[in-house]
Amino acid sequence: MPPVLDSLRTFLRDNGIQFREIRHEPTRTSEESARARGEPLEVGGKAIVLKVDDSFKLFVLSAARGIDSGAIRRRFGAKKSRFATPEELASLTGLVPGAVPPFGRPILDLELYADPSIRANARIAFNAGSLTDSMIMGVEDYIAVAAPNVFDFSRAAAP
Repeated sequence: MPPVLDSLRTFLRDNGIQFREIRHEPTRTSEESARARGEPLEVGGKAIVLKVDDSFKLFVLSAARGIDSGAIRRRFGAKKSRFATPEELASLTGLVPGAVPPFGRPILDLELYADPSIRANARIAFNAGSLTDSMIMGVEDYIAVAAPNVFDFSRAAAP
């Protein structure tokens, strides 16, 4: 299987989507990524893999917001939810925390959900399969090509 970055490039080009790539120092947090890209934090698309009851799902929200796990549990009628462990993430995606792009199938074999907060900006920026590669693209292009299920699951981030 090709690296996620190569798969993303091919997928976006095949779908006629314009995007920009940025190579930067390794970033582990949304704040570090925003600084490295020269973009506001809000533009970042934070991709989080959660285990909701017994299945893993990919959730994307503005990097300036926090995840509302209660809203996610209510949406799925789930009793519990938790973040994927680094080992589970590696097994599911082949990636490390912080490198997951906001794409489900056909890039990552996960159901994809997006919070409306990502639509607050004209573009979305995200780590693209590594801690040193980012992509920036129009948010409407992202919605069209990634085709996430959209529902509210974010909250204001803690200061």
